[in-house]
This record gives sequence, C-alpha cells and structure tokens, in this order.
Amino acid sequence: MLKQLLAMIGVGLAACAQAEQVQPQARSPYGDPALNAVYNLLFCDSLELFRAGGEKAGGPWAVLLAEDPRPEALRAIAEDAAQESRLRVLAYNRLREKEEAVPPGKLLGVIVEIALDEGLDVLAAFPDGRVRYINHAGGMSVFEASPPEVDTQVRRLLAASQPVVSQIGPWDQARLPPPSRGMVRMTFLVSDGLYFGEGPQKYMQADPMGGPVVAASLGLLQAVTAADQEARQAPPGSRLESTR
Repeated sequence: MLKQLLAMIGVGLAACAQAEQVQPQARSPYGDPALNAVYNLLFCDSLELFRAGGEKAGGPWAVLLAEDPRPEALRAIAEDAAQESRLRVLAYNRLREKEEAVPPGKLLGVIVEIALDEGLDVLAAFPDGRVRYINHAGGMSVFEASPPEVDTQVRRLLAASQPVVSQIGPWDQARLPPPSRGMVRMTFLVSDGLYFGEGPQKYMQADPMGGPVVAASLGLLQAVTAADQEARQAPPGSRLESTR
C-alpha cells in the first residue's frame, strides 16, 4: 500500500534512496526511507529530491527542474493560484536563488510536527487542498483533493497561520532537524522562505500566536482521522487512501 501511495503522489524509489543520501541522518525521523522521503519533500527545500522522484518533464516541471529557467517563466508558476501549492513554493525558491524580487508573506503551506514519546506526528496542509499526515507509528494519509469537512479545517489552519507569518520573519539558515520529544514545531512555507516557531507543547498551546495554529491543526487532524476511517471502508479509487 505504501508503494501505491508513493506512486500516487509522484515519489519513486529513487527519491527514497536519494533522501537517505543527501539529507542528514537527523532528518530521517522514521525507520522507513519512503516515509523519510515524503517527510523531506514536504518542505520544498531540496530541488534535488524532486528531481530524484522522477517528475514528468513537461508542464511546470520543465521550468522548475531546468538548469537555468527564465525568471518570467518561474514567476508565472509562482503567481498562478491554480497551480499545486508546492510547485509555487519551488518557483518562489528558484526566483530567490536568482535574486529576483518576490512578494513577502504569501502563505503556501503549513507543517505542524509534534514529537511524542512514541515518535513524530507530522501534518501538512496546503491552500490547494492537499493534505499529508504521517503518524508516529509509520502510517500515512494522503489527500490530493480534500473532502469538504477536511477542506474546512485546512482553511481554518491557514487562517490561523497567516497572522503568525505576518509577525515573524523567514529563517535564513538550513532547516533544523526534527523537533525533540515534547516539542511542537510549526513550519510555514512562504513566498520569501521558510518561517517557523517551536516550543514545548503546553506552552505553544497557550501562546497567543501559536495556540490558534495548534488548535486548528488538531481540528484538521480529527477531520483527517475521521475521513481516513471512512475511506478505509470505501471501494478502491476513492479520494483518500491510507496505510497503517
């Protein structure tokens, strides 16, 4: 089932192997290289991982994966609200690499990590409606198009996150290793870089800025879990598939 999910979201075995090679061991929170590949791809900070995933050469990928793409072609992808959110993040990343101007503070994804005693829970949501959830036991849920009850919670999480983005700035160093036990980290994929905040779970829940994000992420997680249970009873080909 995991291989089927990886194929559905465009992650091949090459990407799994590449993730193990180019990412530090600290960025491999799971025992399964495939899950580590999915985890690292969420953050859109390594174009090489997308290349290793065997993405199609046509369409926006032809621009994003080119050695020297034209800035105007990248900007067309970045500013197209109909494009997949992570493609837009990659386009903005490449524009910044070329020292092209980008708009600040445009939120294109939220990733919430909760480091439990048993392992790492990761929930990612994007404005295009896509959702990824990796639980500490190694299960994964994937939405390529969220049902209404999940989409409502995605919008709430994005709405709770935007005020945080408006008050903090981008992180200007390499992405940190996964959070340690008892910590909550929220990472925001933004047009001008990765933003993040981190702290002990009980303090983050009470924090004026972080609290609403944590609460909204828990609401989304509940919706994902409910839809996941329903999908496991649905016939093959439904919008959500999961593996446990």
